[in-house]
Amino acid sequence: MNAASPASPVPHPLRVGLIGYGLAGSVFHAPMIAATDGLVLDTVVTSSPERQRQARAEHGEELRTAAGAGELFARADELDLVVVASPNRTHVELATRALEAGLAVVVDKPLAAGAAEAETLADLAERRGLLLSVFQNRRWDGDFLTLRDLLAEGALGEVWRFESRFERWRPNLKGGWRESGDPAELGGLLYDLGSHVVDQALTLFGPVTSVYAESDVRRPGAETDDDTFIALHHASGTRSHLWVSSTAAALGPRFRVLGSRAAYVKYGLDPQEDALRAGARPAPGEPWGAEPESAWGTLGSADDVRPVPSRAGDYPAYYAAVAAALREGGEPPVTAREAAEALRVLEAAR
Repeated sequence: MNAASPASPVPHPLRVGLIGYGLAGSVFHAPMIAATDGLVLDTVVTSSPERQRQARAEHGEELRTAAGAGELFARADELDLVVVASPNRTHVELATRALEAGLAVVVDKPLAAGAAEAETLADLAERRGLLLSVFQNRRWDGDFLTLRDLLAEGALGEVWRFESRFERWRPNLKGGWRESGDPAELGGLLYDLGSHVVDQALTLFGPVTSVYAESDVRRPGAETDDDTFIALHHASGTRSHLWVSSTAAALGPRFRVLGSRAAYVKYGLDPQEDALRAGARPAPGEPWGAEPESAWGTLGSADDVRPVPSRAGDYPAYYAAVAAALREGGEPPVTAREAAEALRVLEAAR
């Protein structure tokens, strides 16, 4: 069952082929797929024998592996969904091949190098009647979910400024394609962490009318941006100030949201990534994504502030929504058109 439109019940779990078993594939996608009722990880594509062994060790010896995407697409009739978690430069090509093979597709962010390519993929998916979604997992960070609740309640009043930081202290280069200066690789923080902070800003405050950016290469030997600031003016009147950096020796607040009634200030990153990297996995009925009280944000003005309990983060909700869209029809949790809007902002910033 590949179409995104309503269909009759399927007698088997939806079978997923995962392309790529590096950080994105092994830490984010495979665990979430395995934890989702109604999805089964059928095949992992990686050319590395070591990663093939790792995938089978983590997901069972019955897991199929393939050295190349061609082997996967040759069995398209045995699959329901393909997840593209390979290097950024391959996203458009592999998503196109999957859609042309009649398969629904999830692509790790960024979907493409620019909005035009993203729109072309969206058009192809719509012509084929197939689901195409982008993995913007940070929409399910606990602090972001908490902020959405506060905005829905009107707790901040009219939001004048939204400050969002995704900062790290990594003064030494790690190497790899993410730090490559080759434009084809889509490396650098603008397209990596910038994809998250821009998507969150658009989700909260809608389209933008202007974009300003400062992008720098700070570290010795670096080839692409590692310290970037983006300012957005939303049509709603809100201004978003967004920072992404690998060179922040002192970290600023994750969120500082200033409104006409109150401000929300939150330090520290959502704990789900660290938990996944450490080997923890979500399981039905077990706590997941919760922050300690010491990490909660505060709401108020001047010295009159109170702690706000953080909602539990919920990365598993993304794939649960993908499975529901495949089985029942309707929009996926993140659409390709939404990804295109974020890419327009990133292109303007670049």
